[in-house]
Parts: sequence; structure tokens; C-alpha cells
Amino acid sequence: MNQDLGKLRIDRQASASAQGRRRVGKWIWAAGAALALAAVAALMPHTREVETVQAVMVYPTRAFTQVNATGYVVADRKAAVAAKVTSTLVWLGVEEGSRVKAGQLLARLENLDVAAALDKARADLAAAEFNVDVAKAELADARLNHDRLEQLVKKDLVARSDYDAAVARLHKAEGAHGNAVRQVASARAQVEAAKAQAGYTEIRAPFDAVVLTKSADVGDIVTPIGASTTSKASVVTIADMNSLQVEADVSESNVAKIRQGQPVEIMLDAFGEERFPGYVHMIVPTADKTKATVLVKVRFDALDPRVLPQMSAKVAFLERAPTPDERAPRLAVPVKAVIDAGGGKAVFRSEGGVAALTPVKVGNTLGDMLEIVEGLLAGDRVVLSPPAALKDGDKIAAAGK
Repeated sequence: MNQDLGKLRIDRQASASAQGRRRVGKWIWAAGAALALAAVAALMPHTREVETVQAVMVYPTRAFTQVNATGYVVADRKAAVAAKVTSTLVWLGVEEGSRVKAGQLLARLENLDVAAALDKARADLAAAEFNVDVAKAELADARLNHDRLEQLVKKDLVARSDYDAAVARLHKAEGAHGNAVRQVASARAQVEAAKAQAGYTEIRAPFDAVVLTKSADVGDIVTPIGASTTSKASVVTIADMNSLQVEADVSESNVAKIRQGQPVEIMLDAFGEERFPGYVHMIVPTADKTKATVLVKVRFDALDPRVLPQMSAKVAFLERAPTPDERAPRLAVPVKAVIDAGGGKAVFRSEGGVAALTPVKVGNTLGDMLEIVEGLLAGDRVVLSPPAALKDGDKIAAAGK
């Protein structure tokens, strides 16, 4: 029986040996799997994260731009046209965008009272002119009577008192005539004043311009004071489109680089990269202490009809005037995108997530950009600062994506 029980005992040494063999087998299997995965990964193409940029059209003037500033297009001649009297707007003959000539009637205010005053002034003038005629006739009669009696008194044919009365009458007639003439002058002045008051109810353009905004409508009360919330101080705002210029804020630290008459290029946000040549018209002789800037007024060499007031603008102040050839844009990429390859220049063009080594022919350096004469098209994406390990055909992905 003891022999049977002995057979049932567990051989612990043999069991530990078997477990060790199984554990070593697992480690060997795991190491083999890792080596296999590493081999597969080595065989698979590696995707590199790179930064890409577009080949774009740039202007050669970037190479000799001294200062850049921002500002807005404004009209040098601009007016908020208003009335000198308070009245109701009864007619408006323009709207936004209307082109007007100097002296053209823009609007008319209610003028019944001033029209009546003008009629009265004209009637008073007519009465005064009639009084002049009466006084003139009286003066002529008094002078004839005076001359007659003067001859008779010399011959002692009339009493001296009669002659003295004729002299007094003549002087009185002369005074009455002079007073009548002065009354005519006064009446004429009253007519001119009434005409002026009537003219104040007709709002006219002070110069050739374009209507920018309409501030009042028919029925509104127009007043030069604008004391109430329902009254309007102006009817329309107009601007002389031939006086458009750009007002740009230049940092105080860069003012020394600006001079009157300096050539500039004006870029308007509305027209992308299109540039308009111009020049510095004026450096306003005062600084804005809150912004530490100086206002510089820039004018266009030739005004474009597409340019409108209040458009956002950028101004490049140039070291010199560009040549006609330098006014045309050229294809360029950042200098950091171009590498030396095979004795020439090349870039890595991004084609569907693959880096394609592309030989290019380069031209002039345009600031931080390099002109591309051959090899690329506008809009092509190239790798910026390509890693030394990057090879033709490598898979690439945009950094951060």
C-alpha cells in the first residue's frame, strides 16, 4: 500500500522544469514576433511629416521694399451736404452712387414761408421804385418853380417870401428824392436777403462728386443743429472721386525711411495681389501718441474707377521706382524650399502625399522668396525646409495633421 501511495506523489522538481521550458518558449515566440514585425515595418514605406507651401506669384518690388503699412482709401475732398435753415425735406433728387456736378440741385426743403417773404420783398421794391418816380417828378417841379421865381425876384416882380418858399420846396424835394432812392436800395437788399433765404431751402452740390450716403428721406426734418432725435443734420454725403488717396499709419521707428514723393505700391484687399503705383503726397507733421504712428498720405499715379472710399489698403514704400519689367509678378517659392541636387537646384513637390524631387531653374531672390523660371506652376505645393533624409518617392504628410 505504501508503494501505491508513493506513486501518487507529485514530482515538484520535474514540474518546475516543465514550467521553465514553457516560459522560455513564450519568450522565444514573443521575440520572434517582434523581429517579424520590425522586418515588416522596415519593408513598409515610412511617412514623414513635413510643412508644405504653395508656389505663388510675387512682385519683384519685394526685394527693395523699405517699409510696409496699412490704411484706408479716403477722399481728400468730401462733404456732408446740409441746409442752413430748419425745414421739412420735400424732394430728394439723388441716391447712393449718383454722380453730380457743381451747383446741381440735390434736394429741396419746404419753402412756403420764405417764398412769401420773397414776394413781399419784391412788392416793397416795386413800391419803393414808384416812390422814386414820384419824388423825381416833385423834384423836377420844385426846380422849375425855383428857377422861375429866382428870375422874378431879381426884377422885384414877386415877394422875397415867395422865392424863399420855392427854395425850401426845392431842398425838400431833393431830400425826398434822395430818401426814395435809398429806400429802393434797401428794398433791393431785402429782395436779395429773401432770395438767399429761399436759396437755403435748395441744397446744391458744392463740387463735382459722387453721392456716398443718403442721410435723410422725404418728410424728415432737416436742421443745421440736429437737436432732436427725429431731425437730420445732413441730407447726403458726397466725395470727389478724383481726390481719392490712401491714409496709412507708419510706425514712428520707420518714419525716417519715408520721404515726400517716394514711390510706393498700393495693394487693396478687394483686388488681391494687384498693385497700384503711387507716391507719398504728405507726411502729416504730428504723431499719434496712443498708437506711436505718423499719418502718411499716399496718392495714386492713376486712379482706377474700381477704387472706392473706405477700402482697406496696404502700402509698400519702395527704395526706388520699379522698372516696367519689375511691375510684373513672377512665380516664386520660399528660399528654404530650394535645395542643391545633381549640380543644380530642385524642390520636393507634393504629389498626392508623395515627395517628388523636381529640378527647377531659379532666377532672382525676391526678399525671402526665390524666383522659379522653369519647373513649377502657380499653385504647386512644395516641401518647406525638406529634411536631409527625405528622398524622391517618400510618403509625406502635412505636419500637425
